[in-house]
Amino acid sequence: MIELGWKDVFDIVLVATFMYYLYKIMKESSSANIFSGVLTFIVAWILVTQVFEMRLLGSIFDKLVNVGSLALIVLFQEEIRNFFSTIGRQRSSRLVRFFRKNNKNERMHRPDIMPIVMACMSMGKQKMGALIVIERDVPLKDVAETGEIIDAQISQRLIENIFFKNSPLHDGAMVISKKRVTAAACILPVAHDNDIPKALGLRHRAGLGISQKSDCLAIIVSEETGGISIAQNGNFSMRLSAEELEIRLSEALKEK
Repeated sequence: MIELGWKDVFDIVLVATFMYYLYKIMKESSSANIFSGVLTFIVAWILVTQVFEMRLLGSIFDKLVNVGSLALIVLFQEEIRNFFSTIGRQRSSRLVRFFRKNNKNERMHRPDIMPIVMACMSMGKQKMGALIVIERDVPLKDVAETGEIIDAQISQRLIENIFFKNSPLHDGAMVISKKRVTAAACILPVAHDNDIPKALGLRHRAGLGISQKSDCLAIIVSEETGGISIAQNGNFSMRLSAEELEIRLSEALKEK
């Protein structure tokens, strides 16, 4: 008779929880079929080696498991990278927030937010495409260095001029950090999620991509519809009004 102690039950619950969240990650990245196949192989390996004790087949399975661990790293390298990136981003956010909590000079208030809101509404009416990334706790220095360094005060006129169609800096993202327009024409990582609506273009995918890599806010103004969206923590909030945009920015930046 098998005796189960509280440690064994706790161990089973932890493994089950881990496998459940791992399955959710794989499902979101369209790797669920591969993950199911791996689970089936693991169950078969346990049955052959531990339950039925088939030595020959078990030795073959053992060899496959040793080689398969490297194969899994190759197959799921993107998912593994995103998993550890999420953990690191959350820990980094807490550490940076701890050191910044008493530094009120870096916090954005309504006078800093309103020029962004007004510029986005104006560009939306003109169907002028724009992508603005606002730094929060995780630094965006690496992203800013991919573009042209500006380091200017936030103003509606500056934002609109940068994203004007004939401007040499309009193609790319603007980075706002520490109440300053840090850089423009920056290159962002693009999200490759399959569940992103096909109507959304590269600008939206780039905004979603950077929101998955850091805790920033990405504001996207659609060139086709003039609609305003926010990408945060890998999720979209779309068709925002001026009031909704202001509230979202105020609430998110107040948390710093």
